Amino acid sequence: MTISHLNQEKYLKRLYNNRFNYKEKRAKIALWKVLIENFLQKHVGQDSVVLDIGGGYCEFINQIQAKEKYLIDLNPDSQVFANSDVRIAHLNLLNFKERDLFTKRVDRIFISNFFEHLNNKEELIEILLFCWDRLKPGGSLLIIQPNFKYSFKEYYDFIDHKLPLTHLSLKEILETVGFEIDVLIPRFLPYSTKGRLTSPQLLRLYLKLKILWRFLGGQMFVKVVKPSKVNELPAIGR
Repeated sequence: MTISHLNQEKYLKRLYNNRFNYKEKRAKIALWKVLIENFLQKHVGQDSVVLDIGGGYCEFINQIQAKEKYLIDLNPDSQVFANSDVRIAHLNLLNFKERDLFTKRVDRIFISNFFEHLNNKEELIEILLFCWDRLKPGGSLLIIQPNFKYSFKEYYDFIDHKLPLTHLSLKEILETVGFEIDVLIPRFLPYSTKGRLTSPQLLRLYLKLKILWRFLGGQMFVKVVKPSKVNELPAIGR
C-alpha cells in the first residue's frame, strides 16, 4: 500500500498537527526568532534570495531578513502560516516534473529537519542535486539536521524518521556532489525542542555558552558553498 500525493498532504497535516499543539507552535516561533537573530542571520545576507525547503509552519522563512523569500513544502498548512512576502510552492522534489517547475536561482537554501524523513540515500542525493542546480555560483546551503551519532537513543521516537545521518556521512555526500564545506558543527542544538530549551531566554544563553553544545547538542549545523567557478557537472550528476 502506498500513500498518494493527495493523501500524503493530508497525512502530513494530521501528523504535524498531532505532534505540536497550538501552544508548542507559538513557542517554536519565539525560539526560531532567537535562533535567527543570534546565529542564522549572519549566514544569510539581508539582500539574499532565500529558499526554505520543507519549512512547514514557516518559522524560519517568515522571520529571516532577505530580499526575496521562497518556500517548498508538501504540507498545505504552509500556505496558511506564510507571511505575504513568502512565495509558496507545493512541490514534491523527488518528482522530476514537479521540481522542474521551480526555476528560480537563489543565493541561500535552508533545510532544517528534513533529510531524516527521506527513505534512502538515493533520495538524499536527488535533493542535494536540486539544491546544486538552483543555487547561484558562490551560493550557500545551510543545514540543521539530527546527528545520529549523538541522538541515536531518541532518533526513532518520531514515526517519520527513516534516514539516519551523521556529520561525517553528510559531509562525505556533500563533498561528493561538489559542495565545499564552510562551517561544520557536529553538536549544535538539542535533538528536539519538546521539553528542552522551551524558553527563548534559555536558548539565547545556550547559544552563547558553546561549551554546552558538547553535552546537549544532538543536531548538527552544516554550511556548504557552491564554488563560484563551476567548470563541470556535479560529481554524481545525472
